[in-house]
Amino acid sequence: MSNKLDQSMSLAKPDALDITNKQKIALSIGLIGLFILVLAFFNVNFPNKGLFLTLSLSLIVIGTIIYAREAYLTKLEGIKNDGVWFKSISSRGILGWSLGIFLTLFYIVLYFFPIYLGLGKDGAVNTGLIALFDPLSNLLSGNNASQWFVYGTLYTVAILVFGYKFMLKYRHNRYQQLRTASVMFFQTAFAFVIPELMARLNSDDFSLPYNDLKNMWPLNYYAFDQWRVDQFINAQTIGLFFLILGVVMVFVISPYLTYKYGKRWYCSWVCGCGGLAETAGDSFRQLSDKGIKAWKFERWMINSILVFSVVMTVAVISTFLGYDSEKYWFTKSVFLISIGIFLTLLFAGIMYYKRNELNKSAIKGATGYFTLTIVFLVFFSFFDLSQIKINASYFSFGLNQNTYAFDGALRSFYGFGIGSIFSGVIGTGFYPILGNRTWCRMGCPMATIMGIQQRLFSKFRITTNGGQCISCGNCSNSCEMGIDVRAYAQKGENIVRSSCVGCGVCSAVCPRGVLKLENDSMDGRINPTEILLGNDVDLMDLVNKK
Repeated sequence: MSNKLDQSMSLAKPDALDITNKQKIALSIGLIGLFILVLAFFNVNFPNKGLFLTLSLSLIVIGTIIYAREAYLTKLEGIKNDGVWFKSISSRGILGWSLGIFLTLFYIVLYFFPIYLGLGKDGAVNTGLIALFDPLSNLLSGNNASQWFVYGTLYTVAILVFGYKFMLKYRHNRYQQLRTASVMFFQTAFAFVIPELMARLNSDDFSLPYNDLKNMWPLNYYAFDQWRVDQFINAQTIGLFFLILGVVMVFVISPYLTYKYGKRWYCSWVCGCGGLAETAGDSFRQLSDKGIKAWKFERWMINSILVFSVVMTVAVISTFLGYDSEKYWFTKSVFLISIGIFLTLLFAGIMYYKRNELNKSAIKGATGYFTLTIVFLVFFSFFDLSQIKINASYFSFGLNQNTYAFDGALRSFYGFGIGSIFSGVIGTGFYPILGNRTWCRMGCPMATIMGIQQRLFSKFRITTNGGQCISCGNCSNSCEMGIDVRAYAQKGENIVRSSCVGCGVCSAVCPRGVLKLENDSMDGRINPTEILLGNDVDLMDLVNKK
């Protein structure tokens, strides 16, 4: 018999903690439920699909709940960083890579090959995994399931069960309890149940735009496409209500709430993408890259996507506006000039009032993006985009063989590259590899807009007490947005970053109470030049300058 030699010199036990027998039983229960879904995927014909779907989801939920209760209720309340960098699944080990590959393949099949999940084409009956969800779909909407209903169901179940796990883990922090309950509620009610029930109101002569109640651009990049606007108008009063709500959300509600509370009001309290990242993705939050190179790449990537979203939307809207001012005053030219004036005033206002809060690279980047956008507006004014034809196969790896006009090609490319590949395949599939907020950090255009507002025009900040910081690094380790929180805490410097989603986990895991989420006046939010710690500042030089 040979004993395993522990070569670690750490005084603390560095090995991943073994799971208890109760957790092993819970894991087995959950895997049985998952196995039923696997059997359905391989076209096993269950005699009572409703019963087996209920059994499958119930076993998954029960197994997860028992596992979570055993993991956290057997310990005292407080910070839980138990061996996350020593577990294979949460430190890019074999299990982590295996899970990442599985999730990525699932998203590829879901988005591009739903027939392999059993989706019936051209009115044919569903088979396989999708057929298993038909009873639940018929109960809620009166229709057979689609791949999106299957995904929505699993998505909601994941947020609920892992949300419960998250609330147990952070049960010492009321803020985490409340915001987790919030994302669980909004996902279940407004993103899943209510839209499915609203689908029952549709008929041959009435089509209610039920699939996304908020209709908030640019998160919904198709919000102002002609087919979408026609859908709202045809739905009469309630359709116009949702259309107007979408406009008000973009220009009034979202800016006001972001001014008051920062982007956290949406990203950490309402958003379904953020909800999944915070709950199911909590085990991978430490994997976000905190390096300078990652931060620079993030800024260029996410702002480029926002510019593309703006350009794409303007191009699409401009194509269904006419040129004859005698028929309707709001012509294509008036629209493009209005957009140009609005963007110019916005850019000029930021440069005039907030220039001192921006570094040189930010000013150069903003100027470049503004110039590029104006160039595109001028291009749209001189060319009829509907006459330019592009085959979608060039940017969809051959998955889409349709030929579009230039505006439609832009939207198709955006939907494929950003809406599918980035937000789905990479954004969620790569949780165990890149961290749980890759999409929010580098791809979401809504997060970009609110991030700019938060950085320049919001009362929100995270205050720090540098004198209490012991440099343990819990805060930086737990930041899912790649912010080196400890660097700010060590200096006692307020954290005002456009990428921060205000999840508050950095504050929740701080053993000294150094970090605090606040909404205060705009004065004194950004204080990088008044730090008097160590050798950062020559005190006499500072006094002489004053």
